[in-house]
Amino acid sequence: MTTPANGRRFYRLRTPEPATAVSVRVDADRPDPYPVYLAVGAGRRRMSLTPDEAWALWRCLSEAVATLGTPPDYIRTDIRPARR
Repeated sequence: MTTPANGRRFYRLRTPEPATAVSVRVDADRPDPYPVYLAVGAGRRRMSLTPDEAWALWRCLSEAVATLGTPPDYIRTDIRPARR
């Protein structure tokens, strides 16, 4: 979750069928308390998060999906931060 203080970083991954985009924007320079932005799909599933909320979400999600079994192959990829 750390990012250099030189602007926004985007992390994206697309699921296979049905194809759904998941993206996270981290803006360490953002002055308000919500530097993390999560978007799932193109609809209204979007959420701004504080760093503490993002870490809590990460922990809960990692524990929850670990109960679902072996990770699918598409998840085994490097995700490089990108600028928009």
